[in-house]
Amino acid sequence: MKDKRGFYYYPFPQNKRVHMYVREDENGIWFRLWNADDPELWEEHGWVLYDAIKQAAAMYKGKGLDPNQAYDIELAKMLLEE
Repeated sequence: MKDKRGFYYYPFPQNKRVHMYVREDENGIWFRLWNADDPELWEEHGWVLYDAIKQAAAMYKGKGLDPNQAYDIELAKMLLEE
């Protein structure tokens, strides 16, 4: 899907108020989270390169946001190919 912020998908399909935006440049694929219930999130947290997300996922201990679920590289690639 696409809106004024760019291409996005729902990282938590049951919650349509949270969007994961994706973009690509010469460095790779970038992600940025937006939450309708937390408008400051967009300003407080910028774009994150997928390589950094992979590092975070390696340290994930089962608490909080699961990077492997929220940051879906295959889905991001499909969106960007459209």
